Amino acid sequence: MSELRELPELVIVCERLRAEIGCDFVGLALQNESGPDVRWHYASGNLNDKYKRITVRFGKGIAGKIISSGSPMMITNFPNSIIGKVTDYPINLAEKLVATYAVPLFFSGIPKGVLLIGKREEYFFAEEEQEKMAESAQALEQLIKEHLF
Repeated sequence: MSELRELPELVIVCERLRAEIGCDFVGLALQNESGPDVRWHYASGNLNDKYKRITVRFGKGIAGKIISSGSPMMITNFPNSIIGKVTDYPINLAEKLVATYAVPLFFSGIPKGVLLIGKREEYFFAEEEQEKMAESAQALEQLIKEHLF
């Protein structure tokens, strides 16, 4: 799946989303093809390459929680507004993200990926921004499905 970085359309969707919302970070995580672990495959606005080494278990971290629940999740003031330990949020720690909004990506009706946007300051993502995320998630689902499945 490392070939996702070479998909120019994927890069365009993520860069456009980052510009339209004015966020600091956009990340894309996918569940491994074999096993329940979730890895970050693409990032824009990243401070470093630590995201590439982050693997979380199904149900853990933001990515694992989104995939296990199939529902969006917002954190407005990390680490003050979280459930669980700070270390349960490795992408926030690695990228110094204070506010994040993440949505699931569905393949064949099953959540298998996550699109996440983040800011390095306290922030609440408005409904309009959440709608832009949903549109971008649908575009990415199509792109990824065409290239991977």
